[in-house]
Amino acid sequence: MTDRQEGQRVIPFPHGGIIVLVGPSNSGKTTLLHRLVQEGVLLQTEIVSSDEYRTLVGDVEYIDWKGHSREAADILYNDYQLLSKLAFEAMNTVVSMRSRLGKLTVVDATHLQPEYRRKYIDLAAAYDIPCTAWILDLPEQTLLERDRNRDQPRGRQRVKQQFVQFKRSLRGLRDEGFDFTYMLKETETVQFTRKTNPLVVEIGNGIDVIGDIHGCYDEMLELLGQLGYVPDDAGLYRHPDSRMLISVGDVMSRGPKSLDTMRFWKRHCDAGIARMIDSNHGWKIARYLSGRKVTLGHGDENIAVEFAQLASESGEKAADMLREELKQFLLSAPSHLVLCHEGVRRVVVAHAGIRDEYIGKQSRRIQDFCRYGDTDGMEASGAPVRKEWYVEHESGELIIWGHDPRPYPTVVKDTVNIDQGAVFGGSLTAYRYPEQQFVGVKAYRDYAQDPDSPLIRWERGRFSPPNLRKLVEGYSVMTEAYGEISVRGEFVKAAIDTVSHFTVPMEELIYIPPTMSPSPAVSADEAYLEHPREAIAYFRSQGVRTMVAEKKHMGSRAVLLLFRDEAAAVPYVGREVLGTIYTRTGRAFFDKDTEAEVLSRLNADLHQADYWDCHNTDLLLLDAEIIPWNLKARELIATQYAHVAEAAAMDREHVLEKLREAEIAGRDVSGWVQEMEGKLKNARVFREAFQQYCWDTNGLAGVRIAPFHTLAHSGQSFFDHSHIWHMEHSRELAGLSPLFMETEYRTITSEADEADVIRWWEELTEDGHEGIVIKPETFIARNGRSIIQPAIKVRGRKYLHIIYGIDYLQPDNLSRLKLRKTSKKERHALMECALSVESVERFIRKEPLERVHECVLAALSLESDPVDPRL
Repeated sequence: MTDRQEGQRVIPFPHGGIIVLVGPSNSGKTTLLHRLVQEGVLLQTEIVSSDEYRTLVGDVEYIDWKGHSREAADILYNDYQLLSKLAFEAMNTVVSMRSRLGKLTVVDATHLQPEYRRKYIDLAAAYDIPCTAWILDLPEQTLLERDRNRDQPRGRQRVKQQFVQFKRSLRGLRDEGFDFTYMLKETETVQFTRKTNPLVVEIGNGIDVIGDIHGCYDEMLELLGQLGYVPDDAGLYRHPDSRMLISVGDVMSRGPKSLDTMRFWKRHCDAGIARMIDSNHGWKIARYLSGRKVTLGHGDENIAVEFAQLASESGEKAADMLREELKQFLLSAPSHLVLCHEGVRRVVVAHAGIRDEYIGKQSRRIQDFCRYGDTDGMEASGAPVRKEWYVEHESGELIIWGHDPRPYPTVVKDTVNIDQGAVFGGSLTAYRYPEQQFVGVKAYRDYAQDPDSPLIRWERGRFSPPNLRKLVEGYSVMTEAYGEISVRGEFVKAAIDTVSHFTVPMEELIYIPPTMSPSPAVSADEAYLEHPREAIAYFRSQGVRTMVAEKKHMGSRAVLLLFRDEAAAVPYVGREVLGTIYTRTGRAFFDKDTEAEVLSRLNADLHQADYWDCHNTDLLLLDAEIIPWNLKARELIATQYAHVAEAAAMDREHVLEKLREAEIAGRDVSGWVQEMEGKLKNARVFREAFQQYCWDTNGLAGVRIAPFHTLAHSGQSFFDHSHIWHMEHSRELAGLSPLFMETEYRTITSEADEADVIRWWEELTEDGHEGIVIKPETFIARNGRSIIQPAIKVRGRKYLHIIYGIDYLQPDNLSRLKLRKTSKKERHALMECALSVESVERFIRKEPLERVHECVLAALSLESDPVDPRL
């Protein structure tokens, strides 16, 4: 294992691993290492020396027992043996720690006995790093001459004994299990170099990672087009921004064009513009091309057919040449890649996954794990039982992998699965980084024609409960609108407790209405805390030119999932049900009998109006307010608002009465009287404010449902529709059932519209209504690449008495409240909006329950993260 450059011997240092120096005392081990440190080839910290550790442990590197009486010599010899034992224990602890980190460590000691060397071979194997032996084989006479010139000579007899031991141990050293062995007769003319880690690559201008292609060549070319790659004059696909193309492996087998696909990746990897990872099918085909006896199955046999066809068309010589080229290409594929930005690991690409402790290392065990994943035997069908390795991922890198086909990209704990079963009729997926975007192409057909394909098995298990172990310590959800959203374990646990005990069945819990923030800026008017002017200014500053202002009903937020009939619910929630109605925390809105009556009435009304056929849908998903407020807040009103209002009014009336008596008696209390009159007025306004939203109901009489978002029909969401469309559709629903009511709204496109909306808001709020919500025209609006607030609520002066207290308008109180911070509320509003959109999209696509539930649970987890509830 030695390279030569112009006749000079070159020995490379591995980027990481253990180098064991073997040689008697005076063979030049320490001298060589000092030279390499001075040349900058080696770091001083990469060297562990037995002499230095003896000094570190016992203050001396050597104890000379020669020249003493026998009794004294025995004591000194035993002291030296103990010192050496403890020094090696300390040294090996450091070697173990460095090996765990994948560092390079050079061990400077004689290592004359095989058992001493075996420790480092085993240690390297345990940490999946190479172990190399450098054997310094110098003549005995040279060793003796050097010993005579040492400050602390070991003695002629000791040197000769070590030389004999060394020569005897050389006979079997090459068979001891070292990955590399170098025999050095001299070191002065040898050049030592450092290797870089071939697994580590810079991200550069970005990467596009493509999932398992399996011979779906045409779909791959279409996907490259969508990613922006174009062929040059040589037919190489290049990106105008010089992005790097990476394959997670399994480019061949099962599909129709394996040879074309392998040739494509070989050409692009040879050109340095692409990388391809080793994989289970790639490894098997490499062995097949090497002439090994392998059983070609699971679509691998198609490659043999393609080679036979190539030989028939182009001759055996051309076929043999391609076999050799592809064999070398597949055998050279790395187990995984580590992609860095400014020297920091950011992304890892592995075919079937990777454990944290394997990242950046290379060994047979790591290669097998990256090819096959973490498996636990086989199912009766012959499919491997896959263990969920990703739940243990904690090191922070984003791991992109394939191998395990799933209907949709799956993000769990900073891992992204992008094998969407193209060869089984699914999709070919690419993941763009740092954009964190998925791009997919639907397969042209099901090439594998497997009646028990992974995608079919996924569909059968669509309503299986989620694996909470993957979520409970915190996890991430990849959303199209916001990107990656991470939730902390402490909040996930609280959300899981809620879902476990209080919510509607999780199959029906498909959307959590996102929170809304008030305007980031408080009102500049000294008489107001909130005002439409600031909300409109915010959206204009974000580039929004058309806004919609909607009346805010003082009711309780509710989600309505309605089905055409009970049978229509089965494909979506797995059981027959007419629908469900739940609160924004996932709990049933009505008692069981009332909900059944509401669902029955709405279903009958929608059938009467021919809604289902007219819109060609089996379901209707609505975000709404149900009024009156006291339907859900009766206990809160009775125990808090009503009691406070009554007590405050009585107390202030009594105090005011006494103050007026004092004023009649000639006391100068006019200022106090005026102050108390204002406070009494505040108490009465407070009482009127909450009473405005409460009225008695008898059964469903008096109950109204005000939808403001029509979220979805069968196979279609409406997040791409304007809020004007949503308002008009709500008006349509109000005309179909007396339970529905429309929501007033105004459009803002000019300063005149703004003035009209402000007048409208003032009239509404002075009349006791809660206020309005101002939204951009589109459901998801952006300023450049950044999503902006989806809605801003503007509450009226009277209503805010309920929120901030009876006397919140007192000048000192209002000044203090205007210092409020809304940034956390704004972040939550953005993330919850993205999660709600994502959950609905996944539900409509009939993705597995786990995929929908991770969005819902994340939204509930954010609700567990405390934010000022008055916002």
